[in-house]
Amino acid sequence: MAFDIDMIQNVYAQMADRIDLARTIVGKPLTLSEKILYAHLWEGMPSKAYQRGKDYVDFAPDRVACQDATAQMALLQFMHAGKQKVAVPTTVHCDHLIQAKVGAETDLKVANSQSKEVFDFLSSVSNKYGIGFWKPGSGIIHQIVLENYAFPGGMMIGTDSHTVNAGGLGMLAIGVGGADAVDVMAGMSWELKFPKLIGVKLTGKLNGWSSPKDVILKVADILTVKGGTGAIVEYFGEGAQAMSCTGKGTICNMGAEIGATTSTFGYDDSMRRYLNATGRKDVVEAADAIASYLTADPEVYAQPELYFDQLIEINLSLLEPHINGPFTPDRGTPISKMKEEAKANDWPIKVEWGLIGSCTNSSYEDMSRAASIVRQAVALGISPKAEFGINPGSEQIRYTIERDGIIADFEKMGTKVFTNACGPCIGQWDRAGADKQEKNTIVHSFNRNFSKRADGNPNTHAFVTSPEIVAALAIAGRLDFNPITDTLINDQGDEVKLMPPNGEELPLKGFEVEDSGFQAPAVDGATVEVVVSPTSSRLQLLDPFEPWDGKNIVGAKLLIKAFGKCTTDHISMAGPWLRYRGHLDNISNNMLIGAENAFNHKTNAVKNQITGSYDEVPKVQRAYKAAGIPSIVVGDHNYGEGSSREHAAMEPRHLGVKVVLVKSFARIHETNLKKQGMLALIFANETDYDKIQEDDTFNFIDLTEFAPGKPLLIELVHTDETKDTLVAMHSYNASQIEWFKAGSALNLIATA
Repeated sequence: MAFDIDMIQNVYAQMADRIDLARTIVGKPLTLSEKILYAHLWEGMPSKAYQRGKDYVDFAPDRVACQDATAQMALLQFMHAGKQKVAVPTTVHCDHLIQAKVGAETDLKVANSQSKEVFDFLSSVSNKYGIGFWKPGSGIIHQIVLENYAFPGGMMIGTDSHTVNAGGLGMLAIGVGGADAVDVMAGMSWELKFPKLIGVKLTGKLNGWSSPKDVILKVADILTVKGGTGAIVEYFGEGAQAMSCTGKGTICNMGAEIGATTSTFGYDDSMRRYLNATGRKDVVEAADAIASYLTADPEVYAQPELYFDQLIEINLSLLEPHINGPFTPDRGTPISKMKEEAKANDWPIKVEWGLIGSCTNSSYEDMSRAASIVRQAVALGISPKAEFGINPGSEQIRYTIERDGIIADFEKMGTKVFTNACGPCIGQWDRAGADKQEKNTIVHSFNRNFSKRADGNPNTHAFVTSPEIVAALAIAGRLDFNPITDTLINDQGDEVKLMPPNGEELPLKGFEVEDSGFQAPAVDGATVEVVVSPTSSRLQLLDPFEPWDGKNIVGAKLLIKAFGKCTTDHISMAGPWLRYRGHLDNISNNMLIGAENAFNHKTNAVKNQITGSYDEVPKVQRAYKAAGIPSIVVGDHNYGEGSSREHAAMEPRHLGVKVVLVKSFARIHETNLKKQGMLALIFANETDYDKIQEDDTFNFIDLTEFAPGKPLLIELVHTDETKDTLVAMHSYNASQIEWFKAGSALNLIATA
């Protein structure tokens, strides 16, 4: 169920030699990130130094982790690979398809009934191909990975953008699309552009109301949602060493919100404590034997400005609690400034809900610190002014906090305890009254707060903060409440004040669980049958995409010119659409319905150039596909930021979109488009975005000469018969161009 110590020891046995050689080749001391990267080269021992941000490199990850929403499509693709068993340890976790509404027991029963077909498919396909399966209710993928599988110095990929959570245990854990995961599961290499490095030096020590969550909220405010793109963020310093392992996980988790490839910390005592507490003493012994290789060289920490492409320094002793939002996780507001910010921006002051949990903040420490605030409120006679809900991170966490009385503490304030699952964090929340679309404020300890993400209401102002601040704001019922300075009036009319939170890093009596929810795969899966009904609305076997015909794309029409922020939530919404994640044709009916049309500033309303009328985006695209007309999507900066969901690439590919042309891409989405045989292109001149008109026709001039480093020329024909020539850049290497020619990367795997 848990770690494979033999695999870990094998990784460690090779690390020292590879890292020593890499240090010689690079000619200078190495950061932790570089050590892990060089130790996981596909070809084994490094033969040269790679240029950060330029060289594509093949790696050999140690593990793969998939959540149920993305695992469906990944495993449907893996079934085409012709393999009898996964080549590396792989797990599937059922955490996304459970809706929060009534409470854990009822909600889990409903999910098991409504999604039985999907859970049965995932269970059987995992059983057949040697994949560990975590049942619904077992917990959130990233918390389970941290508790069971993560290890210092390892490399893992996962089909969820918050796979990076495992950096809290010193891994390089990276979110990818399902096609990337299929490559690794099939025994192939995984490709990544060698990342740039951002160093974050943490001095001082957290105190009072400040928490690890405030570190990443501050970093997000500094770097913005795209500032970490193409980079690994490496944290170090006395402040880092003074922090808990799960606190480090929180920081790494939200690194996805700055676009970072991943984030990580060096191996230290907090990791030793956590590994021991979670039953992995063997890992501690193995890691201690090569401890110097599981952190950066001393020279790096002594003069970090010489070894990182960018350096940020944060004094934790002076760090205020932050509240980020609304509508974006990088708009940071120190708690002392919230009163004036809220007033200046007309944000709703009344807090309607406080939500604690998600993969970001659902550890024992998170729950115990938040519960300490709740206990104070009960003792002081304060009735909470907002509704309150929690999602424990795993069944092990839930069982342990129930044993230790923490759940009982929450329930004394009327808290709803939801299933050990993602719930409201990913839109799986049946919130009463959300359909009224009233302007309101909620506060949560999640990672993302894009418009409509939590409850589907575009007018819900969602703010991200720490569990303890969520508790304080929910109790006060006001966004502008500052527990550091402000007082509350209790039920007897007395003025009272909340004291700073306190909690245990790890349970004093140890972790405990009766049934973790793990299902081991069959030793021999040859006789296991995976059944997918041809009439299912939830699951659909895949047909290969058509290969490129070798000709220039001509006569292409504009499907949509997306204006402003266009995340994977806008391209392929979650919430109720999660039920179709295993059925490509059905889920394609949500393609780009959340993107804002630059020509009318409406969502899901684009011009059908065949009829001249406006209609829903998927309907217009289906009309183009039926008529054999190629189409193109145009986007703004950081197109495809957010979740790793490859459906945002597969849907346009399935419906016949040929090209996505943008000012810039988020890393995972750009790779997903390439994997599915799409053309992912970037304006050489950003102002060319403004030249594109609603009725334009696009003709490629030299696609037949598609080659690495060579820009592509596109003729833009306007309705008045005038023309513009656009220069489109791309980052395809030779292998990726072969994906395009073959119709997808999967087509090449299937024929290998």
